Amino acid sequence: MRDGFVKVAAGTPSIRVADCRYNAEQIFTLMREAHRQGVRVLCLPELCLTGYTCGDLFLQPTLLRGAEEGLQTILEATKNLDMVTAIGLPVWNKWNNKLYNCAAVIQNGEILGLTPKTHLPNYGEFYEQRWFASGAGVDTMVSLCGQEVSLSDTELYACNDMPNLVLGVEICEDLWAPEPPSIRAARAGATLILNLSASNETVGKAAYRRSLVCGQSGRLLCGYVYADAGEGESSTDLVFAGHNMIAENGVLLAERRFAAGLTVSEIDINRLTYERQRMNTYRGDPNQECYRISFDLDLGDTHLTRPVSPTPFVPADKADRAERCNEILYVAALGLKKRLEHTQAKTAVVGLSGGLDSTLAVLITAVAMQMLGRPATDIIAVTMPCFGTTDRTKSNAVLLSERLGCTLKTIDIGEAVKQHFRDIGQSMADHDVTFENGQARERTQVLMDIANQTGGLVIGTGDLSELALGWCTYNGDHMSNYAVNAGIPKTLVRHLVGYVAGDKAEEDRQLSDVLSDILDTPVSPELLPAIEGKIAQKTEALVGPYELHDFFLYYAVRWAFPPRKILRLAEHAFGRSYDRATILKWERTFYRRFFSQQFKRSCLTDGPKVGSVALSPRGDWKMPSDAVAALWLEELEGLE
Repeated sequence: MRDGFVKVAAGTPSIRVADCRYNAEQIFTLMREAHRQGVRVLCLPELCLTGYTCGDLFLQPTLLRGAEEGLQTILEATKNLDMVTAIGLPVWNKWNNKLYNCAAVIQNGEILGLTPKTHLPNYGEFYEQRWFASGAGVDTMVSLCGQEVSLSDTELYACNDMPNLVLGVEICEDLWAPEPPSIRAARAGATLILNLSASNETVGKAAYRRSLVCGQSGRLLCGYVYADAGEGESSTDLVFAGHNMIAENGVLLAERRFAAGLTVSEIDINRLTYERQRMNTYRGDPNQECYRISFDLDLGDTHLTRPVSPTPFVPADKADRAERCNEILYVAALGLKKRLEHTQAKTAVVGLSGGLDSTLAVLITAVAMQMLGRPATDIIAVTMPCFGTTDRTKSNAVLLSERLGCTLKTIDIGEAVKQHFRDIGQSMADHDVTFENGQARERTQVLMDIANQTGGLVIGTGDLSELALGWCTYNGDHMSNYAVNAGIPKTLVRHLVGYVAGDKAEEDRQLSDVLSDILDTPVSPELLPAIEGKIAQKTEALVGPYELHDFFLYYAVRWAFPPRKILRLAEHAFGRSYDRATILKWERTFYRRFFSQQFKRSCLTDGPKVGSVALSPRGDWKMPSDAVAALWLEELEGLE
């Protein structure tokens, strides 16, 4: 449970209808297996001790006695299991002579509490009101398995050892209702909702059920474990598929259907509590009519099995990725369209290097011009070869401009830079930061002056990853009139260019080919002289792999994860690509540069936010330019 991770499971035992002794054996066997896998919280299906499909047998005292005896067997068989488990069974309350469809929450052979089902379906294939009473407003004590146990619809289960781990329970139809009990539970502090369900399978129902589970976890900023009845339920009129799901904040972490057994993942409780803290529209209410039953839980380590993408900004699914790319292109283009309209700019001036970032910038600009109904010739693409420019990148810049129909200008800045170096006494043999930045600032001056000449705006090309690392020249490529790439990380830039290359493959093969070659070109500012015509300066060899830096950026800024936790996740995501020492090296680099380069972000050019992470000082990110990284770096000390 280190770093806030809690291993949870939804389990579907293979049962026999009304055979409580058999069902108890199946349940405690499944519980032992879950415990063996390190599960700390287990949710089992609705009425799994008897079977959901018992019908009028629920009114038979023999079945009710069998259910209690089955629960007693489970308590005795699992009294040494330090794991919280929710089990479904019918419970009779002798005080009002009513039968309730309940979740028994147990641990170490003790019943912590009983949570009754509130919303009882009595439509279609469901007849629950024939046997059960609603648990709404119920708050009493019952005797069960020799224990005096609370039976209430207002119970939460809170972990003493991990205060942010608070369990709420609802049962099947409760989730389908207009006001699920989980809303009250979450507002009262529940971070993990368990749903014991017996939802039969019909065509199309699984997708709707999945949307409910994911949607509820997203709205409530919680973990949601949904355990469904399956194998062994009566097939007289219905089929149950054991559709088990684990979701967190709107994201489906694990899913299983048409099979008995366990569905296991880890809920990040700390992530959820951070998000609730960050979103001031999420209003918890400690005055909700809920009371907490406390329990202890050994805080052992949690082996991670949940998916952790090495590219958090890039969807893994090809169709989702294509949809995301198309949407980002249009969002960024809409921002530029508005700026061009507002300023009545006659041209859009783009410095085209033949690299990824400037390629994406000119592609977005082309979309904006199409939206405005203006010709591509209003885009002035400027190539400015200098000391490090290679034939490959220069050629690609020219070809790209031609295929898009831009107005192309080629301005060799070599002599201008040399003159400047003579003026300030900079040796051409000294390839220091002045040698590099002098070229970058000369290029920006050329672009700004051409924009003045043509009544246009300079379109910035720097991306989000470069801004995070400060990998830009202050008052050089750092500056523009509108920065279309400012919200797009480098890993996503690559996919956006690839998406356009694939999209244009049939329509314009030459454009597709040049985009593909740009994708194959090493990332470089080309500010150092080429070696035998090849790029001498490769960015990722200097500052580190962008896929790592984008990973660090996502979790450090979007989720405020501590450096140690980010390291752990990075090892989980990149274990086959980088060893711990390499990840740690570049994570230190990330924090050093992220803090020291804030001054560049503090005066950032306008640009559109397109994703969940943005660094504009006017929008998402407000950080002093002289903040110190010491605490973050100290946390990474001694972790090699």
